[in-house]
Amino acid sequence: MVSARAELDVVGSILPTGELQARLGEGFDVLAPQLRDRVDGAVMDAGLPRLRAVCNYAVGFDNVDVPAATARGIVVTNTPGVLTDATADCAMGLMLAAARRLCEGDNEMRAGRYLGWEPQYLLGLDLNGATLAVVGFGRIGQAVAKRALAFNMQVLYVEDNDVPIDPALAGHVRRVDFATAVAEADVISLHTPLTPSTRHLISEDVLRRMKPTSVLVNTSRGPVIDEAALVRALREGWIAAAGLDVYEREPEMAPGLAECRNAVLAPHLGSATVKTRAAMAELCASNVLAALDGTTAKTLWSNDNTLSSQYSTPVEHNGFLYGIHGREDVGVAELRCIETATGKDIAGMIIEFLEKSAAPNKTRTKGEG
Repeated sequence: MVSARAELDVVGSILPTGELQARLGEGFDVLAPQLRDRVDGAVMDAGLPRLRAVCNYAVGFDNVDVPAATARGIVVTNTPGVLTDATADCAMGLMLAAARRLCEGDNEMRAGRYLGWEPQYLLGLDLNGATLAVVGFGRIGQAVAKRALAFNMQVLYVEDNDVPIDPALAGHVRRVDFATAVAEADVISLHTPLTPSTRHLISEDVLRRMKPTSVLVNTSRGPVIDEAALVRALREGWIAAAGLDVYEREPEMAPGLAECRNAVLAPHLGSATVKTRAAMAELCASNVLAALDGTTAKTLWSNDNTLSSQYSTPVEHNGFLYGIHGREDVGVAELRCIETATGKDIAGMIIEFLEKSAAPNKTRTKGEG
C-alpha cells in the first residue's frame, strides 16, 4: 500500500500539453489521466526517468499511446468491468429512444405540436422480434445482448477474437461476419475499442448497406463512425435513426447532426452513475497503489499482450496480461483531471480510498476535482 510516502497533486482542469509536460517534469511516479487527456510519447518523456505508470480513469485507452508506453517500460492501466452494466443500460436506453422516437415525441410535446392521437403519428420500430447485431462482444457487448434477449430480440454478434461467451447467452446468440450483420440487422450496437482497424468502421458504404428502417447505436468511441456520413444517412433516409453517446471530435459534433431529429444525442453518459463512477475511482486508485508499491496491478494493458523483461511475472486473464514491475524508489502520485458525477467529487473519492488504504498517507491537493 501507499504507506507514508505518497503525495497527491490533483489538477482541476484539462491541461494544455506543454503545461502537463512541465508538471510531469517536476517528478511524478504515476499519472492518472481521464479520457480527454492525450498521453503520447512526448508527454511520457517529460516524466522520465521517474514516471512508472499511467493509470487511466476510463475503460478505453485510445487517449494513451500504449506502444510508446510499452517501449518506455511504463505501465498502462484502465478501469474495465465496473462500468459494464451502466454502459449496457445506456445503450439500451438509446436503442429504445431511437427506435420508438421518444425524443422526437418529447420535442413535439414541448413545442405544443401534439394535437391528439393519430394512427400514423411517429411510428417507430418494434424491438420485439427485431434483429440486433452487437459489434464487439466483450463484457459490455454481452451485457447488451442479455438485455436484448429480454426484449425477445434475435441477437447476432461480430467479434474478431475468440472471446468466452457468458453461459446465459450460449445457444441464444449467433456469430456472423460484419457484412452479414450489416445486411440483416434492424439495430446495430457498437462496442468495439478504437483502433486503426475500427476507425470509421461505420463508413458511408456501410451506412448505405444497412436497412432503411434500421437503427445505429454507439456507446463505444466516436471515431468508430464516420460522423459526416452519418449526418447524410440520417438526412437522406439511408437509415431510420441513431442513438449516440460518443462523437468523432468530442465534445464537438459534425455539422448538421444536432439538427437531425432522428438522432438521439447523449453527452457521453455511458458510465455516468454515482455507483459506477465511484467504482471506477476505486479501481483507478487500486492501480495507482499497485504502481507505487511495485505489486501486481488489477488491469494492465500491454501493446501486444506481452510484457517487457522489467515487469514482474505476468498473469494472463481474459486475453490480457496483468502485471507490474517493481521499483524500490518511492514518490508522488499525480491524480489529475478527474471529473465529477452528480455532485460527488471523483478526485475526492480516489483520495478517500487512498487515505483508507494507507496509514499514514500524505496528500497534497491542488485545485478542485
